[in-house]
Amino acid sequence: MHISLEGRTALITGGSDGLGLATATRFAASGAAVAIVARNPERLEQAAATIRRDTGARVEGVVCDVRDAGQISATHGAIVAALGPVDILVNNAGYHLSGHFEDIDDAKWQEDIDLKLMAAVRLSRAVFPAMKAQRWGRIINILNTFAKAPKAETAPTCVTRAATLALGKALAAEGAPHNVLVNGLVIGLIRSGQLRRGYESRGAGMTFEDFERAMAERHGVPMGRLGNAEELANVACFLASDAASYVTGTTVNVDGGMCPVT
Repeated sequence: MHISLEGRTALITGGSDGLGLATATRFAASGAAVAIVARNPERLEQAAATIRRDTGARVEGVVCDVRDAGQISATHGAIVAALGPVDILVNNAGYHLSGHFEDIDDAKWQEDIDLKLMAAVRLSRAVFPAMKAQRWGRIINILNTFAKAPKAETAPTCVTRAATLALGKALAAEGAPHNVLVNGLVIGLIRSGQLRRGYESRGAGMTFEDFERAMAERHGVPMGRLGNAEELANVACFLASDAASYVTGTTVNVDGGMCPVT
């Protein structure tokens, strides 16, 4: 299936690395103009330059800490000025913050709420009016399996991801009459910078490949392997396109069968 995003503008948070970078590259290769948002200016510009080189697409890198409401507003304005109204929003920023419940203080809770839930709220609120006015829009929230199936010591991430899942359902109901479609992608174990850092801190005495296999086995991934960022990006690209024009209010598991909840 050929998927085209020609004429569309996409905003992707956490776009300088991992899942965000893979998604931005896939969207650009499919014809979209892409704005990637992240905190590290050097990594952001390198990512933007790589996407431009590999796809020839229009790409803007915008430095923004999505935990900050003022920065989100300024960033949205800069992207609209450079590329036009945002047609596709991918809320991807975030990392896996978790621990023993008694050890999670208010500051950690607030940081996770601002980074994952409130960033999605604020960015969605910024792009929603233009999407409704043009009667076309896509919002995709990147979640994880704990949004559907929390486990011990997965707070605060499981809580903020579950709240973002609920946000997506509510937005889907409001957006549907205006052809603004909102969906989520529930990811499992994906090769990423976070995984590499986990290997560097906990993988002494084994190769990275052995570390990956052990992770898949320990977490009960039926496919017996980790996913690639590009596999997630392919599903995101489908949901962002006209090929998914009757899909809204759902969350798709991209996890090799790991999550017990569909």
